[in-house]
Amino acid sequence: MIKFAIGSDHAAFHFKEEIKQYIIGKGYEVEDFGTFNLESVDYSDYGIAVGEAVASGAADMGIVCCGTGIGISISANKVKGVRAALCSEPYSAKMAREHNDANILAMGARVIGIELAKMIVDEWLNAKFQNGRHSRRVKKITDYENNRVS
Repeated sequence: MIKFAIGSDHAAFHFKEEIKQYIIGKGYEVEDFGTFNLESVDYSDYGIAVGEAVASGAADMGIVCCGTGIGISISANKVKGVRAALCSEPYSAKMAREHNDANILAMGARVIGIELAKMIVDEWLNAKFQNGRHSRRVKKITDYENNRVS
């Protein structure tokens, strides 16, 4: 069974809760990294926490949300091994999996509605990495990441 890590800031708290229940309803296991209420928090804490869970293998895939999805996706992408894709429509979500092997989906709660978010999640879940020429491109990203001096 695929295990998901999920996280959001306060701006996307209700959005995250609905997406979490939607994924659970599809039979997936979900670990929620927070936030757990509407109190103001920093999106970076949750993007990094979900990123670390996915990169370490504690979770197979992740979903992160904030107001726009921008800040939390940038944060998640700072974790070595993460390929977080910010998607606001289904086609990009499908391509993120098929061509980029994205392991985290990012969405903006103030940008898209919940029904569109569910369609995005469905496309992302149903898509599979196509390998082939895409493997070479993803490998270049991974190689750069692994050889980068901090």
